Amino acid sequence: GDTLIVDASNGLVILNPDAAQLMEYRQFQARMAAVETTLGEIAHLPAMTLDGTPITVQANIEFPHEIPIALQKGATGIGLYRTEFLYLASEQAPSEEQQFAAICEASRMLEGRPLTIRTLDLGADKLARWAEADALGVVPEANPFLGARSIRLCLQNLPLFKTQLRAILRASTQANLRIMFPMISSVMELRQARMVLADVMEDLEEEATPFKHDIPVGIMVEVPSAALQATTLARDADFFSIGTNDLIQYTVAVDRGNERIASLYTGAHPAVLKLIKETVRAAQRARTDVSLCGEMGGDPLFLPVLLGMGLRSVSIAPPAIPEAKRIIRSVTLAQCQRMARKVLSLDTDREVTNFVTDQMQRLVPDAFHRRSIEP
Repeated sequence: GDTLIVDASNGLVILNPDAAQLMEYRQFQARMAAVETTLGEIAHLPAMTLDGTPITVQANIEFPHEIPIALQKGATGIGLYRTEFLYLASEQAPSEEQQFAAICEASRMLEGRPLTIRTLDLGADKLARWAEADALGVVPEANPFLGARSIRLCLQNLPLFKTQLRAILRASTQANLRIMFPMISSVMELRQARMVLADVMEDLEEEATPFKHDIPVGIMVEVPSAALQATTLARDADFFSIGTNDLIQYTVAVDRGNERIASLYTGAHPAVLKLIKETVRAAQRARTDVSLCGEMGGDPLFLPVLLGMGLRSVSIAPPAIPEAKRIIRSVTLAQCQRMARKVLSLDTDREVTNFVTDQMQRLVPDAFHRRSIEP
């Protein structure tokens, strides 16, 4: 019988609010409804800064059926297709034909728009029910986030890996595809993954099965070692996608699912920001495409800072796209660059957050209505 206000925007739950709080939040709901209407109008406008710099805004998805929603929200393509969710939703490892069909379905819905497919990222907090009993031989690990996951798991289970790569390559003839390897932590891992891909290509050639030979191959930069070796990795990768969700947790040694230390998990940490900046700089020097596909890319506070660091492409959750476009269309590149320079000179995450909050409340006050509610 209790009344609750669940304020997800501010991370608050208010138990049995008084009359004043109820009125305040009902007014807040009305404002949010008006904002949603405005954002719906912005969704299909170009993502371009006030001084004319175009920004690519794509979407992250887990299943092909999410693509129509992403396009409705204004995505220009799919910057991250998390293929592991097909495995997680299955009672057994999906066959080559099942994976081929899913990729073709995604391609059909995109009608020629870009589709970046991340290879299998199982392990840690994402483990299929059948994996332990299956040929994967997955066993419990004391620290699974630092264990046999993602590209490591694939390189230890080549039949599984090759089956997925065959499906992707076969689908490449009817799609605008790119292949992306997750959790690359060394140059040798990238080279090993590319060797497996080359083997699969050779097999398909012998079978006279058509595929695109020049399909771009990139990596997720989501561990500090990859960010620090970005210059070297750029020689073997066609593109980078910075995965800030894992990059934050590995840089600051915080399990992002642990509520006891959740306050320590923040992209505002100066070390995280410097790793992002160095990765972007290394990519620019090598003329390697670089994007960002973590939640930071859809955060109104940090998106301008990322643009100021040199990023010109983000891939984010579909619901975040309209607001990201509003932020992009409300700032100049010069303002973003000034913010980035200042942020990179600060010493603590609190200083960073306070500074960017103050700046964005000045530049785009309407975008920060949600932070005005106090419990």
